[in-house]
Amino acid sequence: MLGNVTLSHFLSLGAILFALSVIGIFLNRRNLIVLLMAIELMLLAVNLNFIAFSHYLGDMDGQVFVFFILTVAAAEAAIGLAILVVLFRNRASINVQELDSLKG
Repeated sequence: MLGNVTLSHFLSLGAILFALSVIGIFLNRRNLIVLLMAIELMLLAVNLNFIAFSHYLGDMDGQVFVFFILTVAAAEAAIGLAILVVLFRNRASINVQELDSLKG
């Protein structure tokens, strides 16, 4: 089964994934698709922590909460990609710095 994998291993992996997503957001501010992927990675890191705590505490609440987060993340990804398609059709670019002309 899991062998010698403890809660701290899962939390460390979640922290590494979360840190990678934060670094991805701060380093890449040009491509909107990469920004959305970094946000999704951030949500998955949080979900990993919920699953780990749920497993080690013997409580199903964390796992149920993960389903709600995944539902919201899927809706966010679908709406975000739809907005990207519309922006690309109108602007012929998904560069974040070129999208500031949308301000009122």
